[in-house]
Amino acid sequence: MKIFYGWRMVGAACGIQFLIGALLLQSFGLYIAVLSEEMGWSKTTLSGAAALQSAESAIIGPLLGWLMDRWGPQSLIRWGVVIFSAGLLLLSQVDSVGTFYASAVLMAIGASLGGYFPLSVAIVHWFEKYRARALSIMSLGLALGGLMVPAMAWSMQQWGWRATAAASGVLALVVGLPLARMIRRRPEDHGEFVDGIRPEDETPGSVVLKAAGSQEFSLREALNTRAFWLLAIGHGLALLVVTAVNVHAITHMREGLGYTFAAAGWVIMLMTFGQLLGVLLGAAMGDRFEKRKVAALCMLSHALGLMFLTYSSQMQGLIAFAMFHGLAWGLRGPFMQAIRADYFGRQAIGAIMGISAAIIAVGQIAGPMVAGMLADLTGDYRLGFTVLSILAALGSVSFMLAKKPVRAASA
Repeated sequence: MKIFYGWRMVGAACGIQFLIGALLLQSFGLYIAVLSEEMGWSKTTLSGAAALQSAESAIIGPLLGWLMDRWGPQSLIRWGVVIFSAGLLLLSQVDSVGTFYASAVLMAIGASLGGYFPLSVAIVHWFEKYRARALSIMSLGLALGGLMVPAMAWSMQQWGWRATAAASGVLALVVGLPLARMIRRRPEDHGEFVDGIRPEDETPGSVVLKAAGSQEFSLREALNTRAFWLLAIGHGLALLVVTAVNVHAITHMREGLGYTFAAAGWVIMLMTFGQLLGVLLGAAMGDRFEKRKVAALCMLSHALGLMFLTYSSQMQGLIAFAMFHGLAWGLRGPFMQAIRADYFGRQAIGAIMGISAAIIAVGQIAGPMVAGMLADLTGDYRLGFTVLSILAALGSVSFMLAKKPVRAASA
């Protein structure tokens, strides 16, 4: 039996997500902790690199969305892998704040062009009935990448962070480029059909399911809905926590709680197990439940997890943090683009996601910066993490209010 090519694309996208997650997103906190100790840079300075990465997403997001709607994501993803590799190689040569920021920007551009956003757009075009499942499976790569954090920490201890960064750059290129070549634009361009189902083979149930999500909004029409802005606000508040944890959690566990570098790495790996469980749960249930309500519950879980990280002095508390935060991240993450595609259709989904990326980047920038600056001012992360936890809890309200819009009929 022929395997629908869309699922092959999901596998390739999962592999690319694994590389980006293992070599950068999940391991960036390791580099922050090492550079803080070796270079003596302040937490605010180090947080600035994460802020630059997020600012890059805000700047190129709308342009990226426009380009993908017109020419497809495949070429952009290939270039993204190359630029991501170059950023890791430059990271291995860092000797000043300037070169550190330059490497951070290069890695961010590469991850933007070749990562979650364009991969999601590609997958959205190939799936409708199984959209949440496909996006969740793709996100397994990011979760599995987190399992490599202890290995990355071990590599840095054995061979140094410079050698680890250089080897990561080579690996990203050698493995990532062949995977990127598997990504295609639309099923119609290759003699395929959405979900791999020919129109004449559709059952009455599948026709009803597709019709329920078949509204096609233009970018202007989407921007005029309340749902667009509520989803962006909720997503941005979620990333306040996610990015702050990625950048500062390891440093907090080492400096604030007194754990070793290796022990902190194991906590992050446990968090990734929670994320993995969340992704698998999303793949199983994502197309059966109302996604906005699931996302609202996940926001409360993010907030609770961060409070455990902030105020627990025992390992049991860190385990609770890892599970609450990881499970929420894994379950909620793939739903963000699935909800937008369900609400607004495929016609202008690249542009819609691009404008959304520019808005949610505010959360990506603010999370690490707020935590870092307040830590420099107060001497620890408690105040910063508490503020972010409260904001995440409030984000649940945004998702609950983000009901599916109805497109006005054309005159």
